[in-house]
Amino acid sequence: MSPSDRIIGCILGGALGDAIGGPYENSPPPISLKPDAALRLSDDTQLTLLTCEALVDAGRPDPQCIATAFAASFQQRRLNGLGASTFKALEELAAGGHWALVGSKGELAAGNGPATRVAPLAFLLDPSNSTDRQTIRDVCRITHHNDEAYCGALAVVVAVQLAFRGRWTGGGGLVREVSLRLPDGAVRDRLDAMSANFADAPLAEIGRRFGTSGHVVESVPLALMAAERLDAIGFRAVIEEIIMAGGDTDSTASIAGQICGTCGGQRVLPPGWLDRLPDVPDIRRTADRFAKYVEA
Repeated sequence: MSPSDRIIGCILGGALGDAIGGPYENSPPPISLKPDAALRLSDDTQLTLLTCEALVDAGRPDPQCIATAFAASFQQRRLNGLGASTFKALEELAAGGHWALVGSKGELAAGNGPATRVAPLAFLLDPSNSTDRQTIRDVCRITHHNDEAYCGALAVVVAVQLAFRGRWTGGGGLVREVSLRLPDGAVRDRLDAMSANFADAPLAEIGRRFGTSGHVVESVPLALMAAERLDAIGFRAVIEEIIMAGGDTDSTASIAGQICGTCGGQRVLPPGWLDRLPDVPDIRRTADRFAKYVEA
């Protein structure tokens, strides 16, 4: 696989998870999947695409450029399904607020919003570098001023980069490798608890034990546990199983889809799902432009 194929696989994979999981958001398990459910994209994909476009336009990972793109799209009413923290931040940005000062702070800001949109940074930044980590934190702070929200986003960056560089190839060990690269905190503790005791458990059981809400300490570890099963069950089954676990289904499936799409490239994405995905030409156009920028 070429680097561009992995990058496009990441963006399309995340969009598929978002769209397929959307109809079941906040539903409790057991969930029965409906093959003809109407699909639509949420802010998880929309903000990811805006991040890609802002990175290309700025020529570097610039929080101000990303925040400006978010605010413009918000003003144009082009964003769907915004969480409370993200809505507050974008409303304040649109009113002229500075990206480093807007948004929610404290425990209420420990959501998974940054984790759902941060994947493009994995192709440009080194999460082991302190300067690059600060940039990742700054991009998170556009909407969420919370250390766990940052750690959850960092976990996604690390996982996507491990897949992009071929250091994780679709089997076990992803959760442990990500945990080793995170600072101490609840996200890391949750990853360790899951990988040590529930590596082979059904995702629905893991969800019942640890939770499936939009709280980053619940959703990001669950998404990584799902992605670890790519080799064993394939992309489609990974997405279906995490959706059937319930909760914040569009976000957990989107994060898992980004990681799996990076690992397997476009070949692992189900053609039947791609045929139903809204706005595929626009998504491909943005992903292709971003991939060419990364490779340049």
